[in-house]
Amino acid sequence: MARVVVCGASGRMGQTIGRMVNESKGLELVGGINLKPGSFFGVEIVGAKDAEALLKRTKAEVLIDFTVAAAAVENVKMAARNNVAIVVGTTGFTPAQREEMERAIEGHVPAVISSNFSVGVNIFWQLVRESAKLLRDYDIEVIEAHHRNKKDAPSGTAKTILQIIEEEAGARKKQYGREGMTERQNEIGVHVIRGGDIVGDHKVMFSKNFETIELSHRAYDRSVFASGALRAARWVAGKKPGIYGMSDVLGLRK
Repeated sequence: MARVVVCGASGRMGQTIGRMVNESKGLELVGGINLKPGSFFGVEIVGAKDAEALLKRTKAEVLIDFTVAAAAVENVKMAARNNVAIVVGTTGFTPAQREEMERAIEGHVPAVISSNFSVGVNIFWQLVRESAKLLRDYDIEVIEAHHRNKKDAPSGTAKTILQIIEEEAGARKKQYGREGMTERQNEIGVHVIRGGDIVGDHKVMFSKNFETIELSHRAYDRSVFASGALRAARWVAGKKPGIYGMSDVLGLRK
């Protein structure tokens, strides 16, 4: 049974993950990390200054992080120093932050890093990849929607969609929204919606004269992301050091 510490333990995702770890088989919730100390589901939440001591005291085996980019980088470095496997669902990293995490992880600990832990989204990405390969001469639009408090835009999931499309259909200019007199060129339109409590909607449109193909995924509850993170936590414990994705966890064809 892998011992798990959850970062951002008092946040919405942290609470969801903590509850599901606490109720799961094969994982044991042993602590949380947050800005302010407290408790959840019968275990201690410590502040950042006591986080490393918590990992040592609980003999944590997996650290799950769904926080913000700057905090996640430090949490990953801390976990790597203590030989704790890592699951990271945080998004919005700069290239420099990503490199900093990679340096900490490589050769030291196993880590699963993904912009989306939903099993459905990972299947959706596969469908986008196959479609982009076959429909490279179509006009392509990407639309995503999230709750009003989400800070990074476009979402990490949308950025992964754009990366997949470019890998299969070639590099294109990104047009972030449109206004005024604009004539469509060979760009990818990217449209971001923020409002209410939308958990996460993503759509890709491939359009040509007389037809449009749409691929979409809609999350109705954060538990779909937490469920995938738990699956990754069970999988990553004991793996060889290195950076893995959810495609590795799910055994999907790359």
